[in-house]
Amino acid sequence: MFSSMMSESGKFLLADAPMLVTHILGDCPACKGKDCFGNVAVYRDYVLRGCQHCPHELTVWLPEVNKKVLYLDQFFFSGAFRGGEANARFVGAAERVKKAARLQLLVAPYSSIHEDETRQWRGYDGLNHVDLLAFIKNVSHGSEFHQDYHVEETQVFKAWSAFLKGEPPEYVLERDDAIEGALDEWDSYYRVDVDGYYKDIELKRSLKAQSVDELISTFDDWQVSTESFEQDVALEVAETAKIYLNTYITKLTRLAHGDYAALGDSPIVSQVVEQMLHWLPKDQPLDLQLRRCVDFFKSEHFQQVPNLYISARIYPTLKEMVKRGAYANRKLARKRLNGFFEDVSHISLYAPYCDAFFMDQPMAELVSHPNIDLQGRYGVRVFSLNNLTQFFEWIDELESSMSDDHKAGIETAYPSRNTRVG
Repeated sequence: MFSSMMSESGKFLLADAPMLVTHILGDCPACKGKDCFGNVAVYRDYVLRGCQHCPHELTVWLPEVNKKVLYLDQFFFSGAFRGGEANARFVGAAERVKKAARLQLLVAPYSSIHEDETRQWRGYDGLNHVDLLAFIKNVSHGSEFHQDYHVEETQVFKAWSAFLKGEPPEYVLERDDAIEGALDEWDSYYRVDVDGYYKDIELKRSLKAQSVDELISTFDDWQVSTESFEQDVALEVAETAKIYLNTYITKLTRLAHGDYAALGDSPIVSQVVEQMLHWLPKDQPLDLQLRRCVDFFKSEHFQQVPNLYISARIYPTLKEMVKRGAYANRKLARKRLNGFFEDVSHISLYAPYCDAFFMDQPMAELVSHPNIDLQGRYGVRVFSLNNLTQFFEWIDELESSMSDDHKAGIETAYPSRNTRVG
């Protein structure tokens, strides 16, 4: 019968059970077996080493890492994935990203918006969306952002909490709110990928095309609009608040009339106000609770929610650009803005949690406008093909900052990788 024991790493092992050695380093110092001892796995901040023939094990601690967060939009991923001469710049940039990730210098997480866009991809030269999604996850090393709606709700609820407590309206960003798992950990040898996707792809394709067409059709109205930028921003904020309130009230009304299907088919944003009400006194009448919610939606706390702050300024900024003559060619405009709404979601939800964001040129120009100033407000570097040299310089700086301890840690944790660390 096997007896159990507690290992140095705090894990229960079978005393007589051999270990699955991933990287053979040499002979076992305990049983003297030949070429049977090496790295078993990487766990957060240490390497577990063991023997294939005996229960001997050893823990090797790794230095601290401080990874930068880089967001690569779908435009980047699809270009790098298609490859070829036309996409050589994307391919080169992707290789630099993958190397920096292997060196534990950055993470390039994928998001639910990546997946939405990828599932809509119709394929290219024999490749399909499954291949593209696998490529994205490979570049991302399995690192992942929380679902888009989860990040949106978290931001609103944090602002709501600060509002109720009378705290300052400035939003406090915490990366744990947006990124799955601990950020500053050494990569393990393996990752688990659980696939599950239940959205209607054809419906999303149709709605995307319809939304872009409607956006382009508003350009003529924008040309003659007299509202100021500030008025447009205020309108965007008010419309967002109206969506939160109205979707909840509609759900509540349906339930009151016995339509219990509302529990399953109501828009997910209807849960925002529903959850906010749980923070208020249970004995308070519903009309007073909703009035308190309205007060919040009119407050500076709500306006400082990052997702709202960015998105509420993107549309008025685009409007200003159109009024100054940008996108005069409507056919070309449709092509350049084809992924506009997904890009707005990518940027407004995830950019504040990133150190750098690689996006397409039209969006890079838009968010660098003084009206938004993404880098100035949130400290995120904005990159596109227009400043690819600066992107490579940024990665060069990360690599040149590696300490000797960090380099030694790479050799210790990943001895079989063909990655130069010197």
